[in-house]
Amino acid sequence: MGNDPRSVETLPSKHGRIFAPSNDCSRAMKALVIENLQKTYSNHFVALKGIDLEVEQGDFFALLGPNGAGKSTTIGIISSLITKSAGKVSVFGMDLEREPEEAKRIIGLVPQEFNCNGFEKVFNILVTQAGYYGIEPRIARTRAEQRLKQLGLWDKRDECARTLSGGMKRRLMIARALVHDPRLLILDEPTAGVDIELRRSMWQFLQETNTEGTTIILTTHYLEEAERLCRNIAIIDRGAIIEHNSMKTLLTKLNRETFILYLKEPLNFTPALPNYPLHRVDDTTLEAEVRKEEDLNTLFAALSKEGIRVLSMRNKANRLEELFIDLITPSDTLAA
Repeated sequence: MGNDPRSVETLPSKHGRIFAPSNDCSRAMKALVIENLQKTYSNHFVALKGIDLEVEQGDFFALLGPNGAGKSTTIGIISSLITKSAGKVSVFGMDLEREPEEAKRIIGLVPQEFNCNGFEKVFNILVTQAGYYGIEPRIARTRAEQRLKQLGLWDKRDECARTLSGGMKRRLMIARALVHDPRLLILDEPTAGVDIELRRSMWQFLQETNTEGTTIILTTHYLEEAERLCRNIAIIDRGAIIEHNSMKTLLTKLNRETFILYLKEPLNFTPALPNYPLHRVDDTTLEAEVRKEEDLNTLFAALSKEGIRVLSMRNKANRLEELFIDLITPSDTLAA
């Protein structure tokens, strides 16, 4: 989907990666593999209940869920800020337990909260960050300049970080996360608290960064943000993954309702009806998928032609649909 061309603070649209390490082996490698990841905090709160997740190299991936669902805990474990209770995490084939330093070198993290030194100059924040990754000062300064220009912060380079506006602070954290040119960029609620125009400008920058080869994982509770940016999505709820699919498939699924149909006469086969996927639960019960814009009377008429009479029915509500309603509410409010 396209971006709204209107913006108050527009980020530069053309920029290049400094380097993009790649070889034939890495192309076949998953950017992220999570297996049976569990986290129980010291107060016995179970934040993650054995999640499994895979992200393809080069993907723009959304981890979507309401506040408290487990998004930030997952991101914290991937970025080595939180210790897992059980499970395995690998980044581009590197196990976080066996090769923690190597894995951390290829990850860039943009946390929810502003955590830069407020009394340090903007330019120096990036140079210092590059130094943590062993980048020599001359190259670090070049990269800092490049990233600040890309994110529209070059004219603020000599100002202390604490003097920046909220939107500028958010962009500074993105620049800092990219200064060592990571292969995997993780953004934890990157546009929270940012006005809608700047949000869309940041979306454009992130799309371009992804196009140039950086794998991006975005956590958000704004469905609109995930829909605009991401090709694939996982929805986490109460510490468990309840959906892991392409965005296109998810939206198609959410456009359908499932009904339980109780039949007058028993059936020993599953009827085949065009446009209505049916599943035989037992001899007198069918499940039917119906597009939300469809009239149910059309389904009943099609069943009647097959000699099948429906005594009663109910809507099979599911947690994904309930969650979807919760997730679109903030987006609708922001767009108003």
